[in-house]
Amino acid sequence: MKHTQTLLATFIVAISLTTTSLTLVGCDKKDSSAQQAAAQQQMPPSVVNVMPVQFQPVPIQQTFAGRTAAYQSAEVRPQASGIIDEVLFQEGSMVEKGQPLYRINIDNYQSARVGNEAALQQAQANIDTAKASYNSTLANLSSQQALQEQAYVDLQRVQPLLEIQAISQQQVDQAVTKYKTAQAAVANAQAAVDQAQANIRSAQAAAATAQAKLDTSTIDLNRTIVRAPISGKTGLSNVTAGALVSASQGEPLVTIEQLNPIYVDISQSSADLLKLKQQQATGELQAGNSTVELMLEDDSTYPVLGQLSLIDAKVNADTGGVTLRAIFPNEQNLLLPGMFVTAKLTQGVLNNAVLLPQSAIMRTPKGDAQVYIVDANSKIQVRPVTIDGTFGNKWIVTDGLKSGEKVVIMGGAKVKPEQQVVAKPMPPEDSHAQAGTAPISQVAPTSGQGPIAPKANKVTPENKSSSATDNSKATTQTN
Repeated sequence: MKHTQTLLATFIVAISLTTTSLTLVGCDKKDSSAQQAAAQQQMPPSVVNVMPVQFQPVPIQQTFAGRTAAYQSAEVRPQASGIIDEVLFQEGSMVEKGQPLYRINIDNYQSARVGNEAALQQAQANIDTAKASYNSTLANLSSQQALQEQAYVDLQRVQPLLEIQAISQQQVDQAVTKYKTAQAAVANAQAAVDQAQANIRSAQAAAATAQAKLDTSTIDLNRTIVRAPISGKTGLSNVTAGALVSASQGEPLVTIEQLNPIYVDISQSSADLLKLKQQQATGELQAGNSTVELMLEDDSTYPVLGQLSLIDAKVNADTGGVTLRAIFPNEQNLLLPGMFVTAKLTQGVLNNAVLLPQSAIMRTPKGDAQVYIVDANSKIQVRPVTIDGTFGNKWIVTDGLKSGEKVVIMGGAKVKPEQQVVAKPMPPEDSHAQAGTAPISQVAPTSGQGPIAPKANKVTPENKSSSATDNSKATTQTN
């Protein structure tokens, strides 16, 4: 019994100690929360840098991937068959239109031409003979016609004498026979004249055929010299001296490409092109210019601006893009067909847009853009915005803001909605930052545009990743 009482007393003491400890811990937590609340009340509001919203016209320049294409391209094929005797140009050199490129063996063509020349000479001699025969038959016709006239006169003279019996009937019959004979002779002479005329026409036709054959053989002989159809730069020759070529062969002897000027073909999404036209129709967007800027594969800028020459009248069914073609001067032959380039084209001017630095834009988990606004009570408010590309190193905002509103540019990562802040004007940009806004660019959508060059990423602000990190933090705080 005594042992039981001792255990009970010990248990009561233990419970008392535990209760006392819990009471002390609870008091410590309450004291700590109170201290934190007091500290927060004593901390000054966060300072953020803001920029007032200002609307202004902003040019929109699309950036596209493209490839160069020759202004003219000609595959040179022979028009005469034979053995190549000589190659008359240097591969890769510039040639002028009409310049000899290849010489084909002329033996067969020269022989054919000589034969056709002889045939023509014979045909021309036959014409002369036919004309001489015609002249002879014509003279004979005139003689026979004279005899006929004389016979007619004699007949007319003797017929009255028969009535008075001054001559015999036999004499009259002789006169009639003589007249009829003269008529027959005239008819025969006329037939000979007609035949002589036919012979002349036949000889002339034969001469024309001979002339045509001579002309054909001359053309064939001339075609043994293969000439450049256009001025331009030659590629590699597919044949050498001694090669057998045919007028009907499919493989070209060489390809010539005119490089000055030169085309640049790019592709734009039909949806984007439709959007631009709709914006221009509503007055939201002014029409741009036809000037095109070119970036080369080594990231250098092509020194000469080009001009937009055409927009294709159809949409590519495979890519959903519309082909745009620009033309560039290429005096130094710096651009070669098939080169990968980046073309920048100003397709319009936004009438009312706001330029915001990268640090002002935040992204939601869904990818929507938003900014922080400092309201009239100096509290942070979230505002969704619409972005339409970039201008230099700044985002172009086309919707969601009002003139005069204060947008948080710096410090947004350390505040949250409804938090009281102190808004200070954004310090002026330094010379480097201002210089960064000189170029105009807009991120071109990749759908329907074919391959996009890695350098096309340059249109995205360089510190986009760092900004995205800050914005993700701010988005997390907002959510």
